[in-house]
This record gives sequence, C-alpha cells and structure tokens, in this order.
Amino acid sequence: MSIRIKADIHTHTIASGHAYGTIREMVTEARERGLQLYGHAEHSPSTPGAIDPLYFLNLKVVPRFIQGVEILHGCEINVMNGGILDLEEKYLKCLDYAIVGIHGICYEDEGRLRNTENLIECMKHEKVFFVSHPDDDHTPLDYELLTDAAARYHVALEVNNSSFIKKEKRLNCLENYKRMLELCEKKRVPVILSSDAHDPSAVGAVDLAGAYAEELGFDRELILNTDIAKLKAFIGYK
Repeated sequence: MSIRIKADIHTHTIASGHAYGTIREMVTEARERGLQLYGHAEHSPSTPGAIDPLYFLNLKVVPRFIQGVEILHGCEINVMNGGILDLEEKYLKCLDYAIVGIHGICYEDEGRLRNTENLIECMKHEKVFFVSHPDDDHTPLDYELLTDAAARYHVALEVNNSSFIKKEKRLNCLENYKRMLELCEKKRVPVILSSDAHDPSAVGAVDLAGAYAEELGFDRELILNTDIAKLKAFIGYK
C-alpha cells in the first residue's frame, strides 16, 4: 500500500520569486489531490528574487480555509554561514512554522562538521520544526549529529520529492537519505514527505519520496504528514 499524505507544507508560491502559482491555485491542486491541509513556505530574503519580508507581517489577511483546505503559513529560511537564520525575529513571530535548509546559492560549503553545526544552530529556534532536503553532498552533513540534534530540539527531517526528480544534481542523494532514514528510525526521529512544489502541478506529489521510504521499510508511524492531528500536535498548532 502506497504512502498517502494528507498535508503538504513545503511548497512555494509566486511570492518566492521563482515559483509559478498563487496560493489559491496551489490550494486548488491540493484539494484535487485529496489534501486536507496546505502549507506555503516562501523563501527567505537571501534567496535572489524572494519577496520583501513585509509579506510575512500581513499573513493574517489570508483565510485559514480556502476551498475547504486548511492553510498554514511558513517560511523556508536559509541557513547562513555562521549558523545564522536570514529572517528577523519580528517576521518569525508571524509564522505557524519554519523550515530551515542550506541552499548553495547563498551558502558556502564549510565541510561536513561545520555545515552540520551551522544547521543545528538554526534548528534551535522555537519556530523551527523542519529541515529541508538534508541530502546533498555538495554541502555534506554528519547524519549522526543531525539526527541527535533533531531528537533534542524537536525537529523533523524532510524527505524531499524534488530531490529525487533531480537526483543527478544532488550529490549522493539516495545514499544520504538511506543513512538518514536508518538513523531516524533507530532514534525515533520523525520525518515529513514534501513536494517542494514550485508550480501547482507538483502540489502533493511525493510519490518518489514515498516509494523510497517504502523500499527501505521505513516505519510509517514516524511520517508526520500522513496524519493531520499528529502534524499539528508536533508544531503546537491549535
């Protein structure tokens, strides 16, 4: 039986600067795919073309339900060299959740240990509940340290469907996910399956990520976004 998610919370709308759907267009696709919850996590300021952070201050005007789909507001925040988040606290306070991730376009590789330390430092913020695509050896990570920190700081690690689509560009992606998922299962660290959609056509599409988790026999109980109540409880959303 294939893994079916009920929420996709790592997606990007036109506000991210290099994506191609509005919130409502993305939600329409989410509803068509049977999702109950949709989260948009726009890129933060260091990503070229990203929206002015003023955007996050006005999220309260967006309805919490559109076309019957519940809406959560997030941000995919860049991990900067030195372990710094590139979104100010006043904007972080406006979010339901934050995802942190390393993006080569605004981060310089410092080696496996230091990359991991920088990421872990960003995981400590109270709004950070997820790590995006920790899978690319162009900026290698120490998965023992990462999974230890995820357990310590109440952070879930992502299996990113987009990474499987472009796996030839993400160095050792499959091997890294295998190692990460083995450690997550051993240490009972939760994960999310995400589309990382930048167009409505990709919302909710996690078939490759889900198939890989199935192939490895990964414990489905650790996948947060197969259950809305479990996902909400993890981020403390009421």
